Amino acid sequence: MHEIQTLHIVNKAPGHPRFRRCLAMLAPGDTLLLIEDAVLATGLKALAADVPCLALAPDLRARGLEVSTGQRIETTDYAGMVALTAKARRVISW
Repeated sequence: MHEIQTLHIVNKAPGHPRFRRCLAMLAPGDTLLLIEDAVLATGLKALAADVPCLALAPDLRARGLEVSTGQRIETTDYAGMVALTAKARRVISW
């Protein structure tokens, strides 16, 4: 994976104002990481943005969710989350 301009880590459910604000702030070169209740958004078409989107696998499992092969969302584990933060110039937690 290339260097990430901004890693946006969002933990709020899709209906939360911070979740919507995060989506509005995404820019080319950014990456979106869904954790905690934000993984509930894995089925939303709004996530089909032009930035890579990942969901934290343990949080998906805890909520009984899976990412299907047709979705543009990848899954990652905690080690992958740490690797993403190391590749990011800036990290914003929503």
